[in-house]
Amino acid sequence: MTTTLHAILDGVAADHPHVRATFPAERESITYTDLAASARAMAAGLVARGVERNEPVGILCPNAPEFLQSLFAVSAAGGAATPLPLPLGMRHAGAYPARLAAIAEVAGMRRILVSHRFGALADGLREAVPGLEIISTADAAGPGELPEVGPDDLAIVQFTSGSTSLPKGVRLTHANVVAGLLAIREGIQLGQGDGGGFWLPLFHDMGLFGTLSAVLIGIPAHVWSPLSFIKDPARWLREFLDSGATITAMPNFGYDQLAAISDDDLAGLRMDHWRVAFNGAEPISEATVRAFVERFAPAGFRPSTMFGVYGMAEATLAVTFPPLGRAPLFEHVDRDKLADGGRAVQVEHDAPGARAVAGVGEPVRGVRLRIVDPEAGAELPEGQVGEILIQGDPVTPGYLGLEQSLVDGWLPTGDLGYRRGAEVFVTGRRKEMITVRGANFYPQDVEAVARAVPGIFKGRCVAVAAPGGAEVMWLIAECGRKGDEAAAVATALRTAVSTELGLAAVEVHLVAPRALPRTSSGKFQRLAARDLVTSVTSVTETA
Repeated sequence: MTTTLHAILDGVAADHPHVRATFPAERESITYTDLAASARAMAAGLVARGVERNEPVGILCPNAPEFLQSLFAVSAAGGAATPLPLPLGMRHAGAYPARLAAIAEVAGMRRILVSHRFGALADGLREAVPGLEIISTADAAGPGELPEVGPDDLAIVQFTSGSTSLPKGVRLTHANVVAGLLAIREGIQLGQGDGGGFWLPLFHDMGLFGTLSAVLIGIPAHVWSPLSFIKDPARWLREFLDSGATITAMPNFGYDQLAAISDDDLAGLRMDHWRVAFNGAEPISEATVRAFVERFAPAGFRPSTMFGVYGMAEATLAVTFPPLGRAPLFEHVDRDKLADGGRAVQVEHDAPGARAVAGVGEPVRGVRLRIVDPEAGAELPEGQVGEILIQGDPVTPGYLGLEQSLVDGWLPTGDLGYRRGAEVFVTGRRKEMITVRGANFYPQDVEAVARAVPGIFKGRCVAVAAPGGAEVMWLIAECGRKGDEAAAVATALRTAVSTELGLAAVEVHLVAPRALPRTSSGKFQRLAARDLVTSVTSVTETA
């Protein structure tokens, strides 16, 4: 069995020589034959430059052909391809070199492949991070012999998005990645009649492994830029449908954006061929899913196409999948018992304090999953919330720079969840649970109440524990209003949270629209948002 990424690509190039990866934002495409050949030429150049086995080599490229060329080149050279985040915008550009230097230090990185489109950025990095060799993708090819690479060699170092902490480098071997891609392929019965269409950045795990799942079985891959989706979701949707792609993946907020397109943009759309719409990387909202399904049912979108999943970089993406062809599943549980007692007690959907939790199926091929008491380590019974542990063929052997990442062979995910029969339900992040005066709260419960209050910009808000161990919750919300109007919004938010959740110890901080920090996949960074409050002017209603 072929067990390295570049060797699989060589086989795909031989079997599907004319199939392409297309990058609409760049108006470029590349056949898998040319991709394999150019990657090997680049790999030879990297070997000539002294790249060593398992050496992390950075990849700083947009969603463009050179990203894939660089990834397969590093693989063939025996290194570990390390996708690097791009600046999130001009307001983050000043801090970007320092962030990149920190990642390089954690990874022990000596070289970065930088897209030929980023000439100015490359020059800036050479000055800001003088210890790194910056190699333009246009100049990387060269002569040289390629080494033997095996399944246990590192293929990828994937830095997590850092929604609750600083990013960590996830070590993934060729065997891990091949097993993970096989799990995805089997879980959705991916075949030659399919095509992938993605807009998430290729440095993000969902964007990367989604695209690789298409490329490495030889079906068309259409890869848009994230900006093309964010600027005009309706146009992206039309282009996705016109491309013939049958598979896409995005976080829950992406489906919110699509459901808001105008009636004019909806006219003429046909979705009958859309087979799988992965929904993951952040909590799955019942309201979002129902709104999306209802909005696009007239265009032929089937409820079973919405595919709510649980995954993470540490598992080469897929952890649990629902049965193919099943409509979205949600269970309604008592919100207070879930948060404060860790018990998933089922209630009617319209019961006071009911919270909808998405069912995300069962572990995929090669993955085993346990739910345990975070303190005692004992496995918990059905309906009891605990930490999710995983192990298996696609699961990382550990993080860069950490001596011990696994506990008795199991990886603690930091996620909380429970089981109902064989079905897994994910309830939140362990680090994000907030304790206020002896009671526990999930931040998403507070945020759900807050989003219903008029005056929040596009419903954008986060809830976090106050810094310094204070027994107070901070609710940080984007708001475009000023003066007395802003103060009224802050008062209304605090009143709603107090009334609905019985939580009086809450401070409301209003920040400017689009100020809340996000990860590369669009998730709000709750802990970074808390740090933001100390450096911006805000309107505050204090407990």
